[in-house]
Amino acid sequence: MSAYIIVRANIVNPEKFKEYLRLTPEIISRFGGRHIVRGGDMITLEGPDENRRIVIIEFSNMEQAKKFYNSPEYNKAKKIREGAAEGQMILVDGIV
Repeated sequence: MSAYIIVRANIVNPEKFKEYLRLTPEIISRFGGRHIVRGGDMITLEGPDENRRIVIIEFSNMEQAKKFYNSPEYNKAKKIREGAAEGQMILVDGIV
């Protein structure tokens, strides 16, 4: 069953964040993941306005998503992201 990493992030240092963006697509792909949403135009339909960057990444299952997140390659990218963005990242199973 598919699993999804959902990210809501505030970009605080766009220049530094560009380096993180340059690295992550290849790492995600290496673990069988693919971007479903990666920023882009957004409209809040209900509730408080959402102004954070939204990213959704699909993996074949939760194990693959965890392998990606805990990989040495992504740990290196996370260090680059430090000070560039802050936010929330969650992992959720797809429809059962």
